[in-house]
Amino acid sequence: MRLPPSIASPYTAVKPFHYAGIIMNETSTAPPIRGILLSLSLAMLLSSLGTSIANIGLPTLGKVFSAPFPQVQWVVLAYLLSLTSLVILAGRLGDLLGRRRLLLIGLIVFALASLLCGLAPSLPWLIAARGLQGAGAAILLAHTLALVSETLPKERSGRAMGLMGTLSAVGTALGPTLGGSLIGHFGWRGLFLVLVPISVLTWLLARHYLPKPVEQHKTPLQLDLAGTAVLMIALSSYALAMTLGRGHMGRLNLLLLAVATLALGLFLQIERRSSSPLVPLRMLRNTQLSSGLLMSGLVSTVIMSTLVVGPFYLKHALSLPDGLAGLVMSCGPVASALSSNLAGRLVDRFGNLRMTRLGLTGMLTGGILLSVIAPHPWLPGYMLSTVLLTASYALFQTANNTGVMASSVPSQRGVTSGMLNLSRNLGLTTGTALLGTVFAAGSGSLDINHASAVQVALGMQTSFAAASGLTLLALLLAWRIPAAPRTAQETGQ
Repeated sequence: MRLPPSIASPYTAVKPFHYAGIIMNETSTAPPIRGILLSLSLAMLLSSLGTSIANIGLPTLGKVFSAPFPQVQWVVLAYLLSLTSLVILAGRLGDLLGRRRLLLIGLIVFALASLLCGLAPSLPWLIAARGLQGAGAAILLAHTLALVSETLPKERSGRAMGLMGTLSAVGTALGPTLGGSLIGHFGWRGLFLVLVPISVLTWLLARHYLPKPVEQHKTPLQLDLAGTAVLMIALSSYALAMTLGRGHMGRLNLLLLAVATLALGLFLQIERRSSSPLVPLRMLRNTQLSSGLLMSGLVSTVIMSTLVVGPFYLKHALSLPDGLAGLVMSCGPVASALSSNLAGRLVDRFGNLRMTRLGLTGMLTGGILLSVIAPHPWLPGYMLSTVLLTASYALFQTANNTGVMASSVPSQRGVTSGMLNLSRNLGLTTGTALLGTVFAAGSGSLDINHASAVQVALGMQTSFAAASGLTLLALLLAWRIPAAPRTAQETGQ
């Protein structure tokens, strides 16, 4: 498929020069950093809210549309499947057609889809609109980190990545609370309509503040349609296998895993032979990039342990009421959000590799502590260990994202950002199923809701022991990265 060449910037090129990765003109002025950060931060917040805000409304949607849970859950699944399967394609399109342009298109798609969700007259309509909303979110996620690397000075990239992490955590934590309030005051439609004005505001800010690059080439651009289609099948099948059945691996789940595996193998073959691959496989020769992607997937799997295991431990082992358990659960996201800014400053001061290793060491310590204290229920110990784990996760994410994006060549930042977000999403999806299974096996109970306090404690001990093993593997990968990694140009990308 041949796409039309990129439209030239309205600038007239007069002695172009570089400003933070963007080609500017003599008459251009450096765009305000705060304006850039505000627009990109809101884009990150939107994608996170889109993921988390709908969950709280599933019971209400079931009653409104008289639908059972297996049908209503597709309101969430449609968004996640669309986001997961399209994020790399979105990144590649940004590399080909311009990331600023794609981000603005993504905001329009997200706003329109949110409006369609809020006006949905039926459940199928709502599910289809959520799929479109997920496509918009995929574009936002694919280009937020890429534009941070492209438009901001290198010495501020760590702090900017930390801010993106803060907004992602805030969006995830704020979603259920905001959603519950909106349902109470405006009904379920408010869950989606509230995102429309935020999207419009973000579009206006991005259009005003994000600098326009001057086009360098006008050659026709090609897109790998075969690879794109096969990768979408692989990712969708894997995501469904990990989410359907609520952690139970039935025949359908195994069949979907087999389809995902075969499709992934076929995708790799297509990419090796393609003249314009969706994912240039030579990118993975870069140790910083390949290790960073693997670490992101592993660590995202680990962080789900607090969300999957935590509620059962607090309610069954510590006998906390629902309100107090929810408050304790919030300490993790709050710690992550509050520490992200400091994490960014540490990365700028000491370098991404050192802080990646330090973050993983902190996560490993927190996971081991949670495993050790599990048989001896102690609320302060649980909270402190969780705060250590999640704050260290924020440090890791900031440092790893900074390192991965810095290691990519400018022409591949979109697809790199897409792969980075994909690895995180796949890790979160895998963590839900994997650690849920480990928790149930460790407890020795077929029905965890009726397990004894001792069984739940044993399940938590086993889960965090497994999570610590995954963190250790990620730490070993971090030590494989050279202390002074070669630049992207030196790797031959």
